[in-house]
Amino acid sequence: MANGTTNMPQKGEAAPDFEGSAQDGQRVRLSDLRGRKVALYFYPKDDTPGCTKQACNLRDGHQNLQDAGVAVVGVSPDDEASHEMFSGKYDLPFPLLADPDRDIIERYGVWGEKNLYGKKTMGLKRTTFLIDEAGRIVHVFKRPKVIEHTREIMEKFNLA
Repeated sequence: MANGTTNMPQKGEAAPDFEGSAQDGQRVRLSDLRGRKVALYFYPKDDTPGCTKQACNLRDGHQNLQDAGVAVVGVSPDDEASHEMFSGKYDLPFPLLADPDRDIIERYGVWGEKNLYGKKTMGLKRTTFLIDEAGRIVHVFKRPKVIEHTREIMEKFNLA
C-alpha cells in the first residue's frame, strides 16, 4: 500500500466498500448505493483549477447522470469544512467525502508518487471508478478529462 498503486482495484473486481462523511455531515456508504451505477471520483484538492473544472462539469451533467441512474460521489483528502465551502461556492449537487486520514483513498490505491513538471511528489492521483449496480468495477479512468468527464462516464456506462 505504500506506493498507492499496487492495491488499485481493477475492472471486474468488487469495489471496496467504505463509509465517509460528506460536506453536509451525512454518512455515505458505497453499499447503500447498491442497485445504482456509481461514478466514484477521487480528486486532489478543493477549489483548485483542475478539480473545480471537473466538479463543475459533473455538476452541469448531474441531471443527465441522475436520469441515467448514476450516483456521483467525490472523495479528496480535504476536510468537511473545505468540502462545504467548495460545494457551496459551486453549487455541487453530489456528496464530497472528507478523507483526511486517506482511508478510502488507500483502499482504492489512488495515493502515490506523482510527477508534475519533472518534480516528483506524493499525492492523490485523479482517478474515477465506475461501479455497476452489483458493486463491481466496470471501468477505471486513471486520467479523466476534467472538462469532458460527464460525457466519458456516460459513454463507458453505455448511456450516451
